[in-house]
Formats: sequence, C-alpha cells, structure tokens
Amino acid sequence: MKQTLTVIAAIALGAFSFAQAQPPGGPHGGWHLNPLEEMSSTLNLTDAQKAKVQPIVDQAKPQLQTIHQEVMTKAKAVIDASVAQIRPLLTPEQQSKLDAIIKAHEDLHNAMKELHEAKGK
Repeated sequence: MKQTLTVIAAIALGAFSFAQAQPPGGPHGGWHLNPLEEMSSTLNLTDAQKAKVQPIVDQAKPQLQTIHQEVMTKAKAVIDASVAQIRPLLTPEQQSKLDAIIKAHEDLHNAMKELHEAKGK
C-alpha cells in the first residue's frame, strides 16, 4: 500500500509540478507568445509573408490563451482533489514533506510568472 501511495503522490505532484511550472506561453519556452518569430526564423518567411501571417496569429492568440487557462484550471482542480484524498493517508511527517513540496512548486511557479512579466515589460 505504501508503494501505491508513493506512486499516486508522485503522479499527482508531478502533474502539479508540470501544470504549475509552465510559463504562460506553455512548455515550449513561450513559443505561443510569439509564434511569428519562431515561424519566421524556422521557415525563413519573407516580409510579405510575415505581414499576412501576423493577423492570423493575432486572432488566434486570445483563443489559445483562453483554452490554455481553462485546461490549467481544470488540471489544478483534479490535482488538488487528488492531493486532498492522499493527504489524510499520510503520516504527519509525510504531510509536512508534502506541504514543503507543494510550496516549492508554488514558489517556482510564482518566480517563473514574475520572470515572464518582467520580460514582457
């Protein structure tokens, strides 16, 4: 049973880590924040092509951001519910460790968010 709890906790915390640690642009280093730059570089777009692609990217961006936020909110709810079910099964020492791990992930998320906001200024 202890191994099962360890696996469940690892999955939940791993998912929590992944969900919380993602920069607002996603796991691809912010590609979603400036896809035109990435496409321009990768595909060697001409200025005329860039001018045609930019409005398409601009139109899609808010929709993608909304979808991303919805998914992250749903994932966090599932993770929080899983942790809430796991927590009572742990010893007080394990609960303290769990709290420390969650706090570390939250701190990482906040630091990444601040870094991203600083880059945007």
